[in-house]
Amino acid sequence: MSKIIRSLFYLFFPLLLGGIVAFFIRNSIDYTNLIQPPLAPPKIAFPIAWTILYLLMGISYFLYRKKNDVNTIEIFVYYLQLFVNALWSLIFFVWKFRFFSIIWILFLDILVLILISLFNRKNKASAYLLIPYLLWILFATYLTIGIYILN
Repeated sequence: MSKIIRSLFYLFFPLLLGGIVAFFIRNSIDYTNLIQPPLAPPKIAFPIAWTILYLLMGISYFLYRKKNDVNTIEIFVYYLQLFVNALWSLIFFVWKFRFFSIIWILFLDILVLILISLFNRKNKASAYLLIPYLLWILFATYLTIGIYILN
């Protein structure tokens, strides 16, 4: 793979993956039909937030790969958290496994914390770019638990 194509892949793969997942779940999203916990944002906030977060993830990984010899553990954790993130939407919206989605998102929270720690050892900017993502998924954890309890 050429350096330019590889760089574009690093930058935009999270956004591409998020777009594919959004396409597959679009007819299953029942967010507005659920009783929501306090502070639940309007439905329109999610695609805006996720677009920004996926771009930040891509920039973070691009910077990390550009400046560091990457160990397989960093690569593994990065792609694993993307996979876990993508599957959460299917678990919650398509399959409606609300309780299991709590366990799954807690797993995602842990993976992102590990990823930030791994990135922070060699590239602080890459780690800092993931902080908004961590904050958003912690908020999503609150929403997931709240929706499960209220519904």
